[in-house]
Amino acid sequence: MTDKIDDDTITSVDNSVEKLPDHLLIEIFIRVPISDWAQISCVKKQWANLFRGECLWQAALIKTYPLAGQAKRWPGPIPRGLSRRRFTALYISKHSFALDGDIDELVGHTYLFLKEQLELSSMAPPSAILHGTIIDQFIACGKSNDMAHELASQIWLAVLDSLDENENTFWLLKSFAQEGDVFLPYPYSRSTKVQWRVFEKLFTDFRDCFSHVDYYDVLACAKNKFQLIPSAWLGY
Repeated sequence: MTDKIDDDTITSVDNSVEKLPDHLLIEIFIRVPISDWAQISCVKKQWANLFRGECLWQAALIKTYPLAGQAKRWPGPIPRGLSRRRFTALYISKHSFALDGDIDELVGHTYLFLKEQLELSSMAPPSAILHGTIIDQFIACGKSNDMAHELASQIWLAVLDSLDENENTFWLLKSFAQEGDVFLPYPYSRSTKVQWRVFEKLFTDFRDCFSHVDYYDVLACAKNKFQLIPSAWLGY
């Protein structure tokens, strides 16, 4: 009898939820932990459509980041996008790049821009072009040269560390490592920390991907860029 009551109760609750209008479902969903959103969106087609639409993300943006509604559109080559992208950018900025407690939406958008360029492009632009685009964006939004260079470096390091360990990433990093040195004025000059990370990942995470010739070509590039290289990078 108890099992029958429990089943009836569950069925009744399910039916009640199904009858809720979209705006009430949205108010419920945006109060659920973000980690559960992917699972919720798989329950019903109606719910999946809500997570694909603009209304839910706009409500989530206002609830989670109240000041986001006051943000003005910025100039520069990297667009802000709709509510879902803005929410994602703010989430990344808060959890990965919170600088002195501040949340800078532009930092999150720049991270997304660079990650997409490296992951989705069949042939990514040269790193100098990508770096210059990021610097231009920060300067257009009023960042100083020093701040633009520092933020760009942090974003590059974070994106490089987030890339999957696959063949595409290996060829991407290898192409960056073998790029010729081009003199660019500060802050457009590429960060030494970023260049070091490229070689570090190649000689540690992707060591087994090298052919004999490729290994010594990339090692020669590393020796040209840095006065000293770790002994761990040596030996094919």
